Amino acid sequence: MRFAAKSDRGIVRELNEDNYKLITGYEDVPDVFVVADGMGGHSSGELASSMAVEFAEKYILEHRELFSSEESVLSTIKELMEEANTVIFNRAAESQLNFGMGTTFITAVMLKDKMYVGHVGDSRVYLIRDGKIEKVTTDHSYIEELIKNGSLTREEAENHPNKNIITRALGCEENILIDTITVDVKEKDIFVLCTDGLTNMLKEDEILDVIMKNDDPEVSCSELVRLANEKGGEDNITVIVVIND
Repeated sequence: MRFAAKSDRGIVRELNEDNYKLITGYEDVPDVFVVADGMGGHSSGELASSMAVEFAEKYILEHRELFSSEESVLSTIKELMEEANTVIFNRAAESQLNFGMGTTFITAVMLKDKMYVGHVGDSRVYLIRDGKIEKVTTDHSYIEELIKNGSLTREEAENHPNKNIITRALGCEENILIDTITVDVKEKDIFVLCTDGLTNMLKEDEILDVIMKNDDPEVSCSELVRLANEKGGEDNITVIVVIND
């Protein structure tokens, strides 16, 4: 398996409030990839996303046996994210400056022939297989709810003024609902984990095109960030590419 990651401030934003971590290379721990897109004023978004990824690594290393078991990995991902939610929520309550801060979050665990994913918010996981791209996660967003109830088409959603409003994030409420997904992984499958700074700038077929043209995940990450910035770079951009050789 090969993987790479890149995070960039973008063109418009002054701060990079995205964070990621490649939790790999540890004994008795499967490879884990986490992505967070923070929100909140006075740089508290950066604090929230940073707290989330740091907490994730600490939690995983302290509960490595639970992450190494197919029976317990999904419930452990949920527990990790619920505890991260509590930590960020309590920190936000301590200071007026941090009030309302939160972060999207993806935890993706590659264990044996499966990818186990937990997520909140509108950061995404894509699976690329046999030259096709599929969105694995469902955005927790106002727009997604409008699409689900038939009020809006996917095409109309692309330029909707409220497309950045999310309905779930770590740290914003005392309790959080975590979605989990299990993906059966095949040889040559490619996973793309990213924040909306990428997906608001590039269409899915543009992401697919970059991945299919580059066998090196590092090159793919750099090219995706470059293209997102070329198209305006309106938000922070973070992307992880994982190739299952």
